[in-house]
Amino acid sequence: MKKWSSRTEMLMGPERMERVRNTRVILFGVGGVGGWCAEALVRSGIGHLTLVDADDVHTTNLNRQLMATTATLGQPKVEVLQRRLLEINPEADITIRKERYSDADHAAFHLETYDYIIDAIDSLSDKASLILRACDTPATLFSSMGAALKIDPTRIRVAEFWDVNGCPLGAALRKKLRRAGTLPAKKFLCVYDDELLPNLAEPCHDGSMTYTKVSANGTSAPVTGIFGFTLAGLVLQDIYRSI
Repeated sequence: MKKWSSRTEMLMGPERMERVRNTRVILFGVGGVGGWCAEALVRSGIGHLTLVDADDVHTTNLNRQLMATTATLGQPKVEVLQRRLLEINPEADITIRKERYSDADHAAFHLETYDYIIDAIDSLSDKASLILRACDTPATLFSSMGAALKIDPTRIRVAEFWDVNGCPLGAALRKKLRRAGTLPAKKFLCVYDDELLPNLAEPCHDGSMTYTKVSANGTSAPVTGIFGFTLAGLVLQDIYRSI
C-alpha cells in the first residue's frame, strides 16, 4: 500500500505529494459530476475529503453516476461513495454528511477550514449561496456549471465565472447574483460546456429528487464524468503550480 500512489508521485514529486496528502477538500454534490470528482481526488492522493449530499441512489442515476449500481439502489450516495473510496485508500480521511447545503446552515460546514471547496450542486439558490460563502473564505473554489443536455465532451471548457459563455445555468446564476446585489468577493474557475441539446423524451419521475433541483434533463456519462475529472484536475493543477 505504501507504493500505491507512486505513479502520481513520479508526476508530482515528493514535496507536492505530501501537500496533496495533507490537503483538505469539501465537495458539495456527489451525483453525475461530483462522484467522479471524488474518485479522481482520492486516487490522486487527497488525504482529507468531506462529501455532502442529501440524496439516495435511484434508478435514474444508473446511466451516469459512479456509485449507482443495481446493488446500491436506495442507499445514501455519500455512504456508498465513502465505502468505495476507502477501498481505494483505506488511510484516507473521508467524512460524509447526508444533508443538503443551504444558506441557513452554511456556518455548520466550516468552509474556512478547507483548502478547496468544490461546488457540484444542482439547486440554483443553494449553488448561489455556496459560491458567495466560499468566496468569503481563504479556500480556493472550483464550480461546475450545467452538465446536462450535452453529448460532445470536446466542448467542455474551464473559464472564470464571469467569462462562462453559452451555459444557461451560468447565466441564471449571474442574473440571480446581480439582482440580489451580492457578487462573489473573488474570482473562481468553472467547468462548463456551451452545447445545449433538447430533451427528446419525457423525464422519468421515480422519486429521485429529494430536494428542489434546477430541472430534470437528459444526461450522458462521458460528459458528466469529464466535468468531474476536470474539477479534480483543477485541484491537482493548483497544488502542482503552488510549489
